[in-house]
Amino acid sequence: MKDILYIHGMGGGEDSRIPSILKEILPEEIRLTIRTYNFDPELGREQILGWYDEIKPDLVIGESLGALQALRLPDGPKLFVSPSLGAARLLNFFAWLSVIPGITPLLDKIYRPTRPGRQELHFIRKTLRKYPAHSKAALEAPNTNVFAFFGTRDHYRRMGVVSVRKWRKRFGDTYQIYEGTHFMEEEYVRTILLNKIQKILILQNL
Repeated sequence: MKDILYIHGMGGGEDSRIPSILKEILPEEIRLTIRTYNFDPELGREQILGWYDEIKPDLVIGESLGALQALRLPDGPKLFVSPSLGAARLLNFFAWLSVIPGITPLLDKIYRPTRPGRQELHFIRKTLRKYPAHSKAALEAPNTNVFAFFGTRDHYRRMGVVSVRKWRKRFGDTYQIYEGTHFMEEEYVRTILLNKIQKILILQNL
């Protein structure tokens, strides 16, 4: 049995779309675990480290903002979907906005969970100000076996939240670009992502 720990993006949860598709199509001998963690990056890190020690995954997958948490885990095989390595700058901007009366309730309403069990987002300065240090620790962590997927129509690339250049500067040409959006479409989950997962896990047996 091979184990995958999937770390969802901002506002995701146990029923996030990509891991839900993967659970349907992965072979029986590959088990995928996804759990909802705290939006506070340090509280979330404690939770995820506990799950990592419990599961001892053969592969970690980080999606969007979850990429920062994945990078801070011990070195090992890791895949990324639309890694948001530049998100800390935007969240730090929200931190300054949050001191304005009414902004936190507005952001909480805009980004409120769409379904039960999703990550609750509370945009308070104390939490948001932790993201720059969280991002720095993620980018400085030793990671030698990584690969990322980026969409050509990812609107977060225009904002700098997702950056192929930033990834390439840190990890070299360990990425593939697909003709899709930030939220990898099902056809790509069933092809390029599934194929890469299987290749990594098969190589571990050689």
